[in-house]
Amino acid sequence: MRRWTASLRWRLLLAALLAVSLALVLAGVVIARLFERHVTQQFDLRLQDQLTQLLAALEPDADGQPVLARPLADPRWQRPYGGLYWQVQAVGRAEAEPALRSRSLWDERLALADDALPDGALHRHALPGPAGQRLRALERAVQWGEQGPRWRVVVAADTRELEQARAAFHGALALSLAGLGAALLAAVAAQLWLGLRPLRALQQALHAVRGGHQTRLQGRFPAEVQPLVDDFNRVLAYDEQVVERARRLAGNLAHAIKTPLAVMATLAEELRPREPAAAAALQEQVQRLREQVDWHLRRARAASGTHPSRQTAVQPVLEGLFRVMRKVHAARAEGAGELELTLQGEPEAVFAGEAQDLQEMAGNLLDNACKWARRRVRVSVRREGRRLLLTVDDDGPGLTPEQCRQVLARGVRADERVPGSGLGLDIVREVASLYGGSLTLARAPLGGLRAQLELPAGQAAGSSRRMA
Repeated sequence: MRRWTASLRWRLLLAALLAVSLALVLAGVVIARLFERHVTQQFDLRLQDQLTQLLAALEPDADGQPVLARPLADPRWQRPYGGLYWQVQAVGRAEAEPALRSRSLWDERLALADDALPDGALHRHALPGPAGQRLRALERAVQWGEQGPRWRVVVAADTRELEQARAAFHGALALSLAGLGAALLAAVAAQLWLGLRPLRALQQALHAVRGGHQTRLQGRFPAEVQPLVDDFNRVLAYDEQVVERARRLAGNLAHAIKTPLAVMATLAEELRPREPAAAAALQEQVQRLREQVDWHLRRARAASGTHPSRQTAVQPVLEGLFRVMRKVHAARAEGAGELELTLQGEPEAVFAGEAQDLQEMAGNLLDNACKWARRRVRVSVRREGRRLLLTVDDDGPGLTPEQCRQVLARGVRADERVPGSGLGLDIVREVASLYGGSLTLARAPLGGLRAQLELPAGQAAGSSRRMA
């Protein structure tokens, strides 16, 4: 339900559905009422014609009693319970037998109310008829001569025909309105599809920017959407300027700091013959400063490089790191046996970020694994939704859960005998966090340490074949 209410398309379609339904219901009620009024008027007009014919055929006899001077033309007057009836009855004697009645009434009579009618006035009312029929009656009070009695002349017809016409019209009206409603909803859906097409084009342009295929939103958009596109492109341009400025500042800072450090290192070498202890201490501090500067510069570069349009294929980066690790740890392999590096997973995997940052993170994890592994280091890559999982396993001694928590602290090393500043894993964690990712340490299936990076995945191209 929440997904429907969050969709602009469904909300507009639902509003259109409610509006169309309400309009059709109101139209149906109005049209049905108009039709009922029309058919009732036509029914009454036919009854009035029948009453006029009957009055023309009635004449008084010598005693002032009404007689039918000539037969009526409609055969239904003669057919018992045929649906058309007439009756002549004295005014004020509703309970008495009628003076005349149609053959169609047979031995029945019309049950008239004992009400007074002015001469010549028409009176319409509903009556129960023979054989359970429901009748609509039209009557008029007449008088032959000034001193003669007054008579109620009534014609009535079965309303079944009227009800059948109403039912048939209501059915046809319902089908017509349903078809009209379906056509209107289809037109509304088509209008919504056409109206929201610029938003779909905007979404595709955003995907192209996020996927690294474009640096700006491109395409032709309606006047209502174009200002949004222009503003977003200006934001992208400003973001690129900020990124480039940060890169230049990071480079300038590196040169500004490393030059004094180089001078200090030279002075330490010159001081070594006279004060070897002081020179060694100074050299150690210079090296630590260099490592700290490199660490902060890498963080600055990573922060400026987390642009959504940058994409890096993972497999070439890992293969290049494998070649470097085999050379760097070749001396170690001579004493402990050949180091076996294996890569498995998805060859089309893409990292949504800078290649240098991926090299920094994966290189630190690989270097750490190669230092501690006995013989085997295994790297696997897989994609889960929009996340990229890069896992490095080794068969070394591994770490306890407590040690895993400690080594992720900045500058902490699991073993001080292994050279390094202790900043490697912390750099990996910091760079991963800049991309919204994370680093976790656990026991590897090979028996050593498992380091798993969770990073944003880019848009991969090609098939989904597997690496051996």
